[in-house]
Amino acid sequence: MEPLTLTLLFALLFGAIIGSFLNVVILRLPTDNGSIIFPASHCPRCQNTLSWYENIPILSFILLRGRCRHCQERISLQYPVVELCMALLSAAIVQRFGLTVTAAGYFLFCAALLVIIWIDLKHQIIPDVISLPGILLGIIFSFVSPALTWQSSLIGLLLGGGVLYAIALIYYLWRKQEGMGGGDIKLLAMIGAFLGWQALPFVIFASSLSGSCIGILAMIKQGKGAKTRIPFGPFLSLAALVYLFFSDQVHLLYQFYLHGSR
Repeated sequence: MEPLTLTLLFALLFGAIIGSFLNVVILRLPTDNGSIIFPASHCPRCQNTLSWYENIPILSFILLRGRCRHCQERISLQYPVVELCMALLSAAIVQRFGLTVTAAGYFLFCAALLVIIWIDLKHQIIPDVISLPGILLGIIFSFVSPALTWQSSLIGLLLGGGVLYAIALIYYLWRKQEGMGGGDIKLLAMIGAFLGWQALPFVIFASSLSGSCIGILAMIKQGKGAKTRIPFGPFLSLAALVYLFFSDQVHLLYQFYLHGSR
């Protein structure tokens, strides 16, 4: 077997294992005084501690047919989906950046975004305990990775947080109500710190476009009109992931748009 294939297989396995841990973070972090270490993994309904063979990423869900072995409660699809997503992201990072410091930094970045997506979808919050350390890690990352300069990271941090803060302030002055939470502002600052200011036009445009489309559909379905609220964090996070892996193609689109087919 080729060395690259072995490396990618290891990346898939390692990503799935980390994805299993991320499920614990997603479940416990939003709760009051929730520890991500204690107690051991257990069924949320019957509280039985899970055996090691019930904790194998993705495989256990398939073998247990999506139900708890003790009480037969359905296991949320979130568990295998998060594990699979982190496995695929891990392999994609290694494929793009190799076994480098850059890959390690973006692995942490992707793990943070995956957690934010699920927590924001379920609770409509973005925990500061993820975004604020993420901002600092993004700046530190820029000093050790050749993929990013510290100047680009710092400008990305300031512009990322500043742009959304300005939008939120204008909306508040116009409607006299909050239209965007502070969590989104800190998240975009973290994204800017990790990806640089060059990523921000695409991330803001793509997330706003996709969020608007989903928002309109939600308004129609819920019938609440302008009172409909959907979390914006997942759209920012997904746009950041797209840019991370397809930045070359995004920049080509920029060039085509600015200069045409010449």
